[in-house]
Amino acid sequence: MRFFRFVGVLTVAVVVAASLFGLARLGASWEETREMQSSLDPFYTPPNPIPSELGTVIRTEPLDIDVEGGSAQRILYVSERPDGTPAVSGGMIFIPDAPAPPEGRPVVAWEHGTLGMGDACVPSRSKNPTADMFTFVGPMMEQGWVIVATDYVGLGTPGPNQYLIAQSEVRDVVNAVRAAQKMPEAAAGNRYATFGHSQGGHASIWTGHLGPEYAPELELVGVSAAAPALNLSEIASAQWDTAVGWVIGSDLVESWPTYYPNLPIDSILSRAGRSASARLATECIKESGLEALAREKFGQQIFAVDPLTDQAWSDAMRAQTPPVMRSDMPVFIAQGTADEVVLPWPNAMIQEQWCQGGATVSFLWMGDVNHEQAAHVSGPAAVSWIADRFAGRPAVRTCDVAPPVPPRPPATP
Repeated sequence: MRFFRFVGVLTVAVVVAASLFGLARLGASWEETREMQSSLDPFYTPPNPIPSELGTVIRTEPLDIDVEGGSAQRILYVSERPDGTPAVSGGMIFIPDAPAPPEGRPVVAWEHGTLGMGDACVPSRSKNPTADMFTFVGPMMEQGWVIVATDYVGLGTPGPNQYLIAQSEVRDVVNAVRAAQKMPEAAAGNRYATFGHSQGGHASIWTGHLGPEYAPELELVGVSAAAPALNLSEIASAQWDTAVGWVIGSDLVESWPTYYPNLPIDSILSRAGRSASARLATECIKESGLEALAREKFGQQIFAVDPLTDQAWSDAMRAQTPPVMRSDMPVFIAQGTADEVVLPWPNAMIQEQWCQGGATVSFLWMGDVNHEQAAHVSGPAAVSWIADRFAGRPAVRTCDVAPPVPPRPPATP
């Protein structure tokens, strides 16, 4: 008995020691992150006044990362809010080592997905800036393209960030391309394409609608997206009472009233949602996701009701869902069938509606690919598709191939 008592005490001691060691390491990580972000703050601080010329590059500095076939820089550039107020966005630019052609290098604008609104979540301010880009940065450098990656205004720079607001996202994307043109070492031409993931897919596809009018001096050859958040009403109705609702919902309720000031908030949030949404919005996606899963496990929801039952929220969701793309703007969309965030069936609805509407859309359905993997898996196909657009080859419609999932919500058991 004494032996077993000794083993029990020893086991508890080991567990406690391991826990304390884990907490110590976590505390050290938090401190390291805090120091890193504090050291970066001066770079992301806008001048006063902000220059009026859109795309003006305020400052740059090298990024300490290896880029196969090229180099990377952190940038701060001038964009604007939808009302025309000057604002700044951080971002990154990747420049090939190979000489530029006489007409300038083609540009690919990359738009990242939902990562959280805290400074440490922003790609250009993170410890792993190319975490979502590793399968296509090298191939794009080999193609001789400049990649410019916006952080979006209000992420890592003074806010607010207008999450999933097309009129804000498109300005940040296009002005990043303008910023690339203003950097002599980039030798960027006036042709560009877009590629985005999740929220970034929303930004990418909306650029196909709004970009040509916003920047008529640029030639947009096509837009592409991996697991894009497009059919917002359907996604919201399916996810409002899930863990995903906590992560996405906290960003929405913190940002959408800055564009839609009459949106009701308290009436649609649960008691738990009202107390936690502001904090969750500032956490990075892994931390907020873990908390969201725990809250779901304990039966907590961020919303008291489906936001779509409120007319103002319903109207806003419809307004931020892109309409059928016009036929002269090629579109590439990749969607995984195992995605539990941007569910497959709402994008199957997009395929059906856009094909019926005459859009020049090519869909890549990826079996057993989840949300996090979507950009990684589809990256090489996106590079090939974009290369065809820059080469002037005709875009192929895949509307004769039905989606592998029905374009409607699954039947309730």
